[in-house]
Amino acid sequence: MGKNVEELFTLQPVVMRQLQTIFDKHRLAHAYIFDGEKGTGKVDIMHFFVKLMLCEEPNNNVPCETCRNCRRVESGNHPNVHQISPEGQFIKIDQMRELIGEMKMMGVEEGRKIYVLHHADRLNIASANMILKFLEEPDGEVTAILLTEQMQSILPTIRSRCQHLKFQKLPRHVLLKHLQDSQISFAMASTVSMMTNELEMALFLANDEEFALARKTVLKLVEAIQKNVHEAMLIVYDEWLPHFKEKGEMEQGLDLLLFAYRDIVSIKANPEAACTYPDMLSLFKEVALHSTYEKLSKQMESILQARASLQRNMNRTLLMEQLMLNLQEGYTFV
Repeated sequence: MGKNVEELFTLQPVVMRQLQTIFDKHRLAHAYIFDGEKGTGKVDIMHFFVKLMLCEEPNNNVPCETCRNCRRVESGNHPNVHQISPEGQFIKIDQMRELIGEMKMMGVEEGRKIYVLHHADRLNIASANMILKFLEEPDGEVTAILLTEQMQSILPTIRSRCQHLKFQKLPRHVLLKHLQDSQISFAMASTVSMMTNELEMALFLANDEEFALARKTVLKLVEAIQKNVHEAMLIVYDEWLPHFKEKGEMEQGLDLLLFAYRDIVSIKANPEAACTYPDMLSLFKEVALHSTYEKLSKQMESILQARASLQRNMNRTLLMEQLMLNLQEGYTFV
């Protein structure tokens, strides 16, 4: 069972309203592209739309879920609904031939025929040309739904024949709820939902031991910076440099560090602010209390400069020593 209508509206309010208006005004097009990142609800909303188009008793532009057609769409057994996914790398021409053959067969069942192409950006040239012909001259009441995460990889000639529905990235509060429903702690969910807004990636990070260690190392460093430069340098040599060996890892570490200072600024402005590290709230409140906006702004600027130096392949030990001195400005040197 997919998500209910309320959940779909939370996920994609604009797309849901567009689809309901299209249906309400009897303006069904021959073809739609559902374009959005993984985890934005494309498949669930496609099922909703297919049901709505075939439902025997829709109510307020919502499928009834109980009629014969709704039940058959739900179980994947409706003879007028065909779904195609790539075989290997591509959607191949034989798959398209078979699909178009089925769509043209008379007497399958009265009513609209619907075909869905998953990963439509993976049509090879031959299958793309075949679908193009069918998009130009569909037989009778036919609706195509093309799902993609790579809109730019679909041929412009196909794009121009489809109505484009853009799926927005997952709102952070929705992602947080999904993560917590998957038994991820609120603290970890808050951090990973700042790193990505794709559910699968967020779940991967939240369950990754390396990421948990990276997070822990960054927060240890933030605490050490509040004490003195020697403590901070010790953490850099003993924990930071051994953990963040590769350029990409170092980049992630600096991003996590930047989020910590961003939290401190947010807390200074509003003690109830949503944070990347809610488990550090008491320390961050303390830091916010003793810092000026100007100083915090300079510290964030230093982290961004370190990130830029990393791109220029500056020596990582030197880069971190320099960063610790810059972040220490305004603190007492012991």
